[in-house]
Amino acid sequence: MILRLSLTRPHRLLSLALFFTSTQATALSEGDKGQEQAVPKAENLQLDQPVISELGPPTGASDDDNSTETVPATTGNEKSAEQQSLPQAENLQLDQPIGELEVTPTTKKEPETNPSAQPVSKAIPSSQGNISIEVEKAKPLRLLGAEVPPATSTRLAWSPSQHFEGVYSPTAVLVVNGAKPGPVLCLTAAVHGDELNGVETVRRVMYDLDAEQLNGAVIGVPIVNLQGFHRSSRYLTDRRDLNRHFPGDPNGSSASRIANSFFHEVITHCNAVVDLHTGSFYRTNLPQLRGDLTNPKIVKMTKGFGSTVVLHSAGAKGTLRRAAVEAGIPTVTLEAGAPMVLDERSVSHSVKGIRTLLNQLGMVSKFRLWGDPEPVYYNSTWQRSSNGGIIFSEVQLGEFVRKGDLLGTVTNPITNVRTEIRSEHDGRVLGMALDQVVQPGFAAYHIGIQAPQEQISQPQEVVAEGPAKENTHNKASKASAAAPSTENPAKLRGEED
Repeated sequence: MILRLSLTRPHRLLSLALFFTSTQATALSEGDKGQEQAVPKAENLQLDQPVISELGPPTGASDDDNSTETVPATTGNEKSAEQQSLPQAENLQLDQPIGELEVTPTTKKEPETNPSAQPVSKAIPSSQGNISIEVEKAKPLRLLGAEVPPATSTRLAWSPSQHFEGVYSPTAVLVVNGAKPGPVLCLTAAVHGDELNGVETVRRVMYDLDAEQLNGAVIGVPIVNLQGFHRSSRYLTDRRDLNRHFPGDPNGSSASRIANSFFHEVITHCNAVVDLHTGSFYRTNLPQLRGDLTNPKIVKMTKGFGSTVVLHSAGAKGTLRRAAVEAGIPTVTLEAGAPMVLDERSVSHSVKGIRTLLNQLGMVSKFRLWGDPEPVYYNSTWQRSSNGGIIFSEVQLGEFVRKGDLLGTVTNPITNVRTEIRSEHDGRVLGMALDQVVQPGFAAYHIGIQAPQEQISQPQEVVAEGPAKENTHNKASKASAAAPSTENPAKLRGEED
């Protein structure tokens, strides 16, 4: 009897354990059914088919405006153009840096608008018989697949429309859309990837803007040529100069396609452009503006930079500046410093100049005019080394020289033969080579020749006239094409812009 109990008790315990285990498993399986329904299924992407959608901000909702309004669901035929409008960019408060580039759009719908339209005043009679003036508010700025509301600072991203998915990194585009209407100014830097001063200049300007106090919008692209920037190179990965391929060709070379994408997705949304550069190939530049002074709007822009030297130049074919002007967008190049290094004096000068320009364009109210106007140079020439060797300069940037003055010497390190480089003109040293080893014919000193006042066009206001259209030319650019060129045709590649 005792043996029987000892044998049956384990069986009974085992049976009870199995019963409780099966009961719990049944309860868990029933509970999991409800949870399985809440887990979204992965979308079938058909991996054997290429993905044709372009890089853009994701769709979704944002809690920027704390709105609880819901949008009723619609079917295919009921969707209107307004319901398919662009998502709004999140206000990121650019004065507070963030770790990563992220854009959280919202589904708030806004009607199709012109982002750079001039304010329209409407006369409204009041109850006392007086007439009050109602000024139209600023409009949202549509750019790169997103809509930036007024009084908003944000980051967007641009990638070439035809790119190698997973290889090209998106380029950051900083946007500050003001609370009040006005022109759209674009600041571009590092079109040449080794020019660092412009990168820092754009950062300082953009993070100092207050969207609540800004009239119009400022678009800042600190690094246009991200390929070259990553490699500390002036050029793209295919060794082409991006600043010789604008406005680009969607069916052309890699450089032409990149230029075409950037020009049409960013530049054509602007009313004015400042393209920031430095000297090239171990040369440094005095802070200076380059622009077509036969264009009255460009003259107006140059006068807004305070104490900055101005050099007349229509720009080489294929440069961003020339392509933008030919498309009806007044554009200047701001040159300052040398490549591969950050020069505080050049950056500070550039920042002051752009802030003064913002004031002159009526985009900010704070008065920032500084310094006395600098001379305008309508022509320039490069003084070249006739022999190879080590160059040592006897002049400094910005120094005024007269014809016959000694600029520098070139010494042959093997024969110890020294040759002199003397100025052939009365003018000012706008750019110069750093002390280095040079080859015969090396462009060593850039001498600016002052312009007669009558050769400079009268300035004309730069206002918001709507986004520029392709193949549109203003009268000033036509006049420039008809006027005789005063540029020195004998320039080495890369010595300008």
